[in-house]
Amino acid sequence: MQHPREPDRCVPGLLRRTGRRQVLAGLAGLAALPLLAACSSDDPLAAQAGNADGKNYIAGDGSVLEIAEEDRGEPVQFSSALFSGEPISANDLTGDPAVLNFWYAACAPCRVEAPDLQALHEQFEPEGVRFLGINVRDTVATAQAFERNFGITYPSVEDLNGQVLLAMTDYVPPQAVPTTIVLDRQGRVSARILGIAERSTLRTLITTVLDEQA
Repeated sequence: MQHPREPDRCVPGLLRRTGRRQVLAGLAGLAALPLLAACSSDDPLAAQAGNADGKNYIAGDGSVLEIAEEDRGEPVQFSSALFSGEPISANDLTGDPAVLNFWYAACAPCRVEAPDLQALHEQFEPEGVRFLGINVRDTVATAQAFERNFGITYPSVEDLNGQVLLAMTDYVPPQAVPTTIVLDRQGRVSARILGIAERSTLRTLITTVLDEQA
């Protein structure tokens, strides 16, 4: 079943994943490129940042960036603590593919994609894929209530101070929630989805890094 989409987008539907040779030539230029530049010369994320119309989040358009294996940058680096209090860092994920999802409980698109994220976690956990939520706004009680409501069993870190988000600003536009990032076994960004992560698209992106040489 296809989920309802957020209305504020400049292209209809989900952009198809790019070919492996039709990607940016390395991540070095990623931060310098205007976000969603294919939509218009104006930056819709920046426009929403200035006027969020009371919705308290910025909805991406569902666009997908996939980066060829030979073009990926350095492994990401961050450290934080899970809501359980256990420390975690990017180094703890190295060696396995990983999915990082930036979310918070009151974000409507986050609620839409939550069942699909959990389903993919259950599908790929036996193959070693690690899922990690990055909660950018909630208290422990609020985040755990969300997880119970949607049956989320993979862990999340508390990022109220924005340290993880700051470490990932080359890939995650500030306040663009949800954003989902796929890391390869070396901890490098393989793909990014701005907005709702549709199940079939994220499944394909995960399968790509699983099929790569360890």
